[in-house]
Amino acid sequence: MNVDAVIRRASFNADGLLPAIIQEQGSRDVLMLGYMDAEALRRTLTEGRVTFWSRSRQEYWRKGDTSGHRQYVKGAALDCDGDTLLVQVEQIGPACHTGAHACFDVDPLTPVIGEP
Repeated sequence: MNVDAVIRRASFNADGLLPAIIQEQGSRDVLMLGYMDAEALRRTLTEGRVTFWSRSRQEYWRKGDTSGHRQYVKGAALDCDGDTLLVQVEQIGPACHTGAHACFDVDPLTPVIGEP
């Protein structure tokens, strides 16, 4: 894999960010959504740990550096438009800062279920 080619293919938004969906490899649970700039993407693809760009703190962060709840990269793919990244991980501990397994476990909705 040529990391520079992947970064060139990625379509970052006007703020220079790419949404990154984090999925647990074994269960296929969608754990969280974070954002990466080109450097965070480079680090994620070359270091084996997921790195994000924190929009609120304006700095890089890796899940688990303070909590110990780490995300180890097991696979990654850009979507067909290159504007969203899917990262499959081995999740150690909860993924959500609330302590929930996944950020989407916290507030389930009850939509009307459509039929084909």
